[in-house]
Amino acid sequence: MSVLTKTISSPLPELRPVIYDTIEQIPQAVWDELALRRSEVMSWRFWRVLEAAALNDFRYSHVLFTGPQGEALGLTSFYSVTTDLAIFAPASLRRLLGGIRQVWPGFMKLRMLECGTPITIVSPPLAHLPGVSEAALADASAKLLLRTARAQGQFLIVVRDFEPAAKPWEAFFIRHGFTVSDSLPNTYLDIRWPTPQAYLGAMRSYYRSKLLKFLKRNQAAGVTHELVEEFADLAETLHAQWMTVHESAREFQREVLTPDFYRLLSREMQGRAKVLLFRRHGALAGHALLLQDGEEMRWLYVGREVAEHDGLYLYIAQKVVETAILLGAKRLEMGFTTYPIKQDLGAEIVPTRMALRATNGFINIFVGIGYKLLNKVPNPAPRQIFKQEGQP
Repeated sequence: MSVLTKTISSPLPELRPVIYDTIEQIPQAVWDELALRRSEVMSWRFWRVLEAAALNDFRYSHVLFTGPQGEALGLTSFYSVTTDLAIFAPASLRRLLGGIRQVWPGFMKLRMLECGTPITIVSPPLAHLPGVSEAALADASAKLLLRTARAQGQFLIVVRDFEPAAKPWEAFFIRHGFTVSDSLPNTYLDIRWPTPQAYLGAMRSYYRSKLLKFLKRNQAAGVTHELVEEFADLAETLHAQWMTVHESAREFQREVLTPDFYRLLSREMQGRAKVLLFRRHGALAGHALLLQDGEEMRWLYVGREVAEHDGLYLYIAQKVVETAILLGAKRLEMGFTTYPIKQDLGAEIVPTRMALRATNGFINIFVGIGYKLLNKVPNPAPRQIFKQEGQP
């Protein structure tokens, strides 16, 4: 029995943070025995991909919270990154900021400290052994984040993300002066159908006919798809396709991927990372990047050769759902943005919140107000996509 899995004795030990500048400094087995209790995207290998891929100006730190004998009882990761204060701003404000930034590129952009996973969601962004106090882990994390941000001269701390099941964690951070605010909602499809045909059959006729129309249109246009697990040799092409989508995005833009991200993800994740390739008359037209995370499938990114309104995105999204069903996933995470299309496929909107704190006590009073003034978070109305029991 390893020191990580031993029973936590009572009284609970004080948690002492040990900070590492890179995941390579931590033994993989020690980290993963905690991280894989939560998610593949907290794993040692995934963090190594992110660090080596050199996304944006992310600078990472990893923390093991240890007990009196040096045993690892909990963990989290945080990073500093330059972020737009108006990251979820409405279109009118984005246009105004765009004009100002032609003269002053860094206007309302600053380097802040975030705790979480930078390219997807793990809620909450901490892992621990059974028996470890969640309140104590949150307290130790909040104190460490505040101390680190002040030492590094950063203005704002963000702890992300909290979905509804993690609501008790919000109170732990609030008592350390954090303000909890809405973030972009996530989308999930709970998979309860044994086959893609059963999934289509469960849809109400309007949504099923709409989906089939786009499927037939793409098939008539010569669109085919293929699932591959080895895609390192396509890294440059996939990155270029992702950039096409990223540069045309009108909603949320933050991380900027690199070819190394695709290359390393293929090599390091040992079959868990997969790509759906979409070809039109044999030419590669787009892709969807997927990650198997236990019983959950994560749709991480999409890329296209050309940004145009031709119905390909809906075809891609439907094939992502079909692939998740065929691979036996119990749940599909479909990510942020493009909510109407994902809802048409049956995805549910799940609210997400984050905790904010300024390092200056006086400014911290106004953080929540300022965030709400600058950012507008969408709140799509629910849709009934599937037939109720007993309906034909």
